[in-house]
Amino acid sequence: MEHLPVEVIGNILSHLEGARDVVIASATCRKWREAYRKHLHTLAFNSNDWPAYCDISPILLEILITRTIFQTTGLQGLSILMDDAGEFTASTVIAWLMYTRETLRRLFYNVPTSPNVNILAICGRQKLEILAVAHNSITGVEPNFQRFPCLKSLSLSHVCISALDLSLLLTACPKLESLELVDPEIAISDAQVTVELSSPTLKSIYVEAISLDKFILETDSIERLHLRDCALEVFELIGKGTLKYFKIDDVSVIHLDIAETVDNLEVVDVSSFTIIWTRFYQMISRSSKLRKLRLWDVTFDDYDEGIDLETIAVCFPQLKHLSLCYELRDGLMHYGLQGSSNLENVTVLELGWTVINDFFSHWVEELLKRCPNLKKLIIFGVISEAKSHEECQILAKFTSSIVRLMRKYMHVEVQFEYE
Repeated sequence: MEHLPVEVIGNILSHLEGARDVVIASATCRKWREAYRKHLHTLAFNSNDWPAYCDISPILLEILITRTIFQTTGLQGLSILMDDAGEFTASTVIAWLMYTRETLRRLFYNVPTSPNVNILAICGRQKLEILAVAHNSITGVEPNFQRFPCLKSLSLSHVCISALDLSLLLTACPKLESLELVDPEIAISDAQVTVELSSPTLKSIYVEAISLDKFILETDSIERLHLRDCALEVFELIGKGTLKYFKIDDVSVIHLDIAETVDNLEVVDVSSFTIIWTRFYQMISRSSKLRKLRLWDVTFDDYDEGIDLETIAVCFPQLKHLSLCYELRDGLMHYGLQGSSNLENVTVLELGWTVINDFFSHWVEELLKRCPNLKKLIIFGVISEAKSHEECQILAKFTSSIVRLMRKYMHVEVQFEYE
C-alpha cells in the first residue's frame, strides 16, 4: 500500500459511495490525506446513505459539507441529495457550486433552499456533461447566457418549470443526448397545457408522471422513447426514422403519432395501455426490423376479431423475443391462433395470464408449435391469496399439462415467475 501512487489512491477514494466514508478513509495516513485533497474526483452526500444526517441540524450539516468540499481540488463529480435533511441556506449552497463549477462534469442536485438557488445561472457556460436536478424551480431561462455547451444528459425530477423555459433549456444544450422528465410541474400561460420540444441531437427521452393536453417532440436523432404513467391527449413524435426502442407503460393517450419514425424500430414494449388496434398496427407494421415485441395487459378498443399470430409472423420476420399476456374477453381471445406461418426466429417466448382458465395450456402448446427454434420459455402468472377449490384445480391441471408438454421440448429452458 505504501508504494501505491497518490493518484491511484485518489481514484480508490472516488469510488466510495458516500462522503463520510471518503473522510474516514482519508484519515488512514498522510499520503491518503493528500490523495483526498488533490486527487479526489467524485464526492457524494446523500441523506439516505447515513441516517444520522437527518439528526443533524441543517446549520451543522452545512458546516460539515462545506469543510469536506473546500478541502478538495478538481472535483469532477458532485452529488448532493439532501431532500430529508431540512432546508439549507441558499448562500452556502451557492458557495459549494461556485467553488466546484469550473471542474465539474457531473452534478446531481437535490437541495431544498430558501430562497431558491438558480442552478442554471451558476453552472452555465461551464464543462458540465451530466446534470440532474430534483425538487427545484427553474425560471427565466436565457439560452445565450445560461448555455451548457458540453451537456449530454439532463434529468429534471419534481421540478417546477414553464413550457417555454423547458423548450429554451433544450435550446441551451446543443449537444444534449439524453432527457429525463419525472413528475414536472409545468407552468402554463393559457388554458391548454402544451409542450413543444425540439433538439436535433436528442437520442433518448424518458417521461414519467406527466399530464398534458399536447406533447410534441421534434428530433432527428431519437433512438429511445419511454413513456410511463402519463396522461396525454395528444403525443406526437416528429423525426427521421431513427427510433429503435419504444416503450409505453401505464399511459393514457387519445392520439398517439410516431408513424414517421418507426421504420428502424427494434423493440416495442407496451403494457397497461388502451389503444385502437388499427391505429397501433398502422404505426408499427412498417417495423420490419423488429426484434422484440411485448404486448402486456393491453386493451384494444376496436377489435372485432383476435389479433392473430399470422399478422405478427408476417409483419415482423426478424422477431426474436415475443411477450404476450393471455386474455379472454367476451368469448374472444387476444392473440388468436389463426394462420399457419411460423415465428422462425423467435428464441425467447414470454407468456402470461391475468385470469387463468383451461384454455391457457392449449394456447401455450400452440404457440410452442409456431416457434420451431425456441430456446427459452418464461411463464408469468398472477395468483391471488385466496383461491377457490376450482381455481386450485385449474392451476394443478395447467402445471401437469406443462410438465407433459415440455417433455416434447427438452431443448427449451422453462422458467416460471408468479406474483
